[in-house]
Amino acid sequence: MLASSLRAFYSRPMWRDVKQLYADSAAFALALPVLFSIPVLLEFAQHVVEIDLGLYRHGLAAAAAFDQRRLILGFAKVLSLLLPGYWFTRYMAWNRDANRAKRIERPAATLFGIQFAFKAGWQWFALFGPPLGVMLGLAPRASSYAGLVAMIAASVVSIYLTAWFVAWPLGNARIGPFRSVAIMAGSFARAFFYVAAGTLPLMIVHYALGYGAIGRPEWLVWIMMAVDALVVGFLALTGAGALFLGARYAAGRKNIAMDGAALNAG
Repeated sequence: MLASSLRAFYSRPMWRDVKQLYADSAAFALALPVLFSIPVLLEFAQHVVEIDLGLYRHGLAAAAAFDQRRLILGFAKVLSLLLPGYWFTRYMAWNRDANRAKRIERPAATLFGIQFAFKAGWQWFALFGPPLGVMLGLAPRASSYAGLVAMIAASVVSIYLTAWFVAWPLGNARIGPFRSVAIMAGSFARAFFYVAAGTLPLMIVHYALGYGAIGRPEWLVWIMMAVDALVVGFLALTGAGALFLGARYAAGRKNIAMDGAALNAG
């Protein structure tokens, strides 16, 4: 029965999964509004500071770019975007079971905490650490190329770590980084598609609202930033859900249950 269900999943159209991803995101926002609101409120708080700094009147001036309030809230917002990696992953994995999704249970919460610390450290270094080119002592132009290569390499590696990112919030400690690479091998293109489909549409709206607000009347800026905060809240969900779809597909090809309930590497 497991093999037949996995074959059925393997043959499912990709767009059907993406449609389900956005439907699950909307359902999660309604079922667990407090959890959904965490990144929304932090994003809006950052916008409040940006409005106070005059960013939408004059654009991103140096004073606004390096304002400590904006930087701290920006980092807090980035951390909040990681939280659905626990809640929403579980919500999708267990068919919209809101009670189980929000439950802080072991070992899942402990394993996710380790991942969260790892990702938080990486994000801190990306935001506040020295550029790669500076660390390597490269010239400015070579430094820009090095940064681009590093960003692409990190994106590729993250795809191969997707099974690890998904398995631990589900309490499956048997899938670590190295096994994740083995699971994701052969499924890179489909996993990349899910990530693109789950993030790019909302990212486009997010940036359109941000740049589109510059020079607008202040009352309109407030409305646009409120909408943008909601967009970012959904982006946090679809980003985490896209990883779940990619990992589930890759694991399904190899008869592996992501929650560890029926591990079978055959």
